[in-house]
Amino acid sequence: MVCAHSAQAGNLSLGAGVLVTPEPYLGYQTRVYPLPIINYEDDNFYFRSLTAGYYLWNDQQNKLSVMAYYLPQSFQPDDSDDERMKRLDKRRGTLMAGLTYSYNTEWGTIRTALSADTLDNSNGMLGDVTYLHRFMLDNWMLVPGVGITWSSKNQTDYYYGVSDHESRRSGLDSYSAGNSFAPYVELTANYRFNPNWNAFVTGRYIHLSSEVKDSPMVDKSYTAILLTGVSYNF
Repeated sequence: MVCAHSAQAGNLSLGAGVLVTPEPYLGYQTRVYPLPIINYEDDNFYFRSLTAGYYLWNDQQNKLSVMAYYLPQSFQPDDSDDERMKRLDKRRGTLMAGLTYSYNTEWGTIRTALSADTLDNSNGMLGDVTYLHRFMLDNWMLVPGVGITWSSKNQTDYYYGVSDHESRRSGLDSYSAGNSFAPYVELTANYRFNPNWNAFVTGRYIHLSSEVKDSPMVDKSYTAILLTGVSYNF
């Protein structure tokens, strides 16, 4: 799930950001996407740029919600510099939906999520567990975290598998991926200029599992996500 700068309960914030993703695909360049920042949260509902949810349980310590989010992961053959990769099929981003739960205490937050593809692109599932801890330093808020993402066989194979048909067409070895686990570290930093304006950056470094690294489509052992921008709180 792509993490975005979050609004305080009952507040609306609008802004502009940039999403940067260095893809692990062979011959791929780093992708840069402009992204509008639209955040809102009240006691029942939240919207955070690429994610929307409805709370089933929401108190100071426990937050359980049904949610949906756009997963921007994709593969466009023409974006690769490798001629073999240009002969593969597209892999599309998709709309994921599921449940997320977070448990908040003074020593930090444990956040979990389970979601599934709703558009029949991968027919896969994603699971995620993260530990986060917030630090307040004057106008700064820093939130480091560590976690792990599980991708089901269908999810991993859709984005990194090579079918027999694609293998014959491209010359790459055929490959069928299984379940994968990707540990990661992340850091969110937010700087408040005044009560209304703030700047933020969220970065995540992801270590790819062997199921992904062994794919002939992949030439890196890691991937990453960087989201940065500014927003105005109403």
